[in-house]
Amino acid sequence: MKPLTLLLLSTITSTLLANSSLIEDVKKAELKPIPTDKKELNRLIDPKGVITPKRVELGKKLYFDPRVSKSGLISCNWCHNLGLGGVDGVPKAIGHKWSPNPHYLNSPTVYNAVFFKRQFWNGRSATLEDQAQGPIQAGVEMAMDHNLLAKRIKSIPAYVDEFKKAYGQNIKIDLKSVADTIAIFERTLVTPSRYDDFLNGDKNALSAREKKGLKTFIDKGCVTCHKGIALGGVMRPFELHTKYKFRDVGDFLKTNKMLKVPTLRNITETAPYFHNGQIWNLRDAIKEMGKVQVAYKVNKEKNSNKFDIKIMPISLTETDVDNILAFFKSLKGRKPTIIYPQLPESSVDTPKPITDSK
Repeated sequence: MKPLTLLLLSTITSTLLANSSLIEDVKKAELKPIPTDKKELNRLIDPKGVITPKRVELGKKLYFDPRVSKSGLISCNWCHNLGLGGVDGVPKAIGHKWSPNPHYLNSPTVYNAVFFKRQFWNGRSATLEDQAQGPIQAGVEMAMDHNLLAKRIKSIPAYVDEFKKAYGQNIKIDLKSVADTIAIFERTLVTPSRYDDFLNGDKNALSAREKKGLKTFIDKGCVTCHKGIALGGVMRPFELHTKYKFRDVGDFLKTNKMLKVPTLRNITETAPYFHNGQIWNLRDAIKEMGKVQVAYKVNKEKNSNKFDIKIMPISLTETDVDNILAFFKSLKGRKPTIIYPQLPESSVDTPKPITDSK
């Protein structure tokens, strides 16, 4: 056999072994892809079987409709802009009457939120349906009274008709049904990426540098918090090694030691970073996490059911940061096509917007 052929075979073999080893590391780290099988994906995003085309379309209209807010100006898309990675692109959320979030909290992305175990930075909601009720009623967000909301929606004939077609003649139009329908639309906002393609079997979906970054991401213990399909979305303690450099911006850390881990999906599109949106450069955000957090290493003792848990500071070199950053770029997902809906017209009975202090 010719030397060139031997070299090629050796290179191919090494690549296959490296890919196989990385996939094994991925499985051990509990990293999971968005499924390609539609039935499997549907079981994840719609375990109760509530998603239908009519409900999704109605939910989309409500998501984009500013009449769901007291002022008639603020829609769900105001803070969770689907054209901007599902966020608003500012450090702290701004709501009714230009009110800033009182705790200086940054708006999380709505993309892939269906895979989160908890919603809100303090994890107070377990479902998208429950979460959707919060901003509608919050005085510094949409500031909508639930009775006024029901009156507004029921005063719009086309909405009443669509609710009946989506749910049946006896549907009660109120805060819950509006929020539930918005959540149904949000459940469809899933963005598979090249990272998922790799985990689903396409060994060429990631570049060599991105694979090295994924390996570094696993080896450095970032997967202690960023795991599962969501690469986040669970509650974890913060500031385990050192204090976050911007901890005094806002009061959230004064009362909350546990934070919802933000998803890393589409992370290149969702700046600024951290709960108070104080870091705009993704490379700086990676370095800050390397300083603030620790990693857990779990070893099972031989011939025993006991586990040895070691807590280790995360030590990142400049090369490590570069590699992780390269991997993060592979997490930019393919967005579902969203056509801005034509919203149904108000009637003479539709309650007017409230924009003054009353």
